[in-house]
Amino acid sequence: MALYLPQDDQLKVALNHNPDSLLIVCYCAAWCDTCTEYRLDLAALAAQHPEWVFVWADIEETPDLLDDEDVENFPTILIERQGQTLFFGTMLPHISQVERLAQNLSEPDTEPFEGPAPVNVRDKLRLSEI
Repeated sequence: MALYLPQDDQLKVALNHNPDSLLIVCYCAAWCDTCTEYRLDLAALAAQHPEWVFVWADIEETPDLLDDEDVENFPTILIERQGQTLFFGTMLPHISQVERLAQNLSEPDTEPFEGPAPVNVRDKLRLSEI
């Protein structure tokens, strides 16, 4: 599967076809050199895991995907399934950490994330014009 941008029409198709899949959103910024390098790794990870939906969200272009949350460090990752946030936080830019985290969170008995996080990002991406 691809690494989608929030405005991609194919993203809505992927979200509708895979309603139970993990949604993995990477919040970054165009001016961030670390993000530029990380984006290539995330795209490669997306190609390796077509069972998950990956989104690249520039915080300056799509601030509505953050609700009232602030992103102070990059990359910041959100992982959501069926409208429940499973993880939201900054990670070191090592793609293997995201892959391992997503594999662990893909288990059906995973508890929801308890901290502050954007809410219902999947629905925002699926239903809105961003």
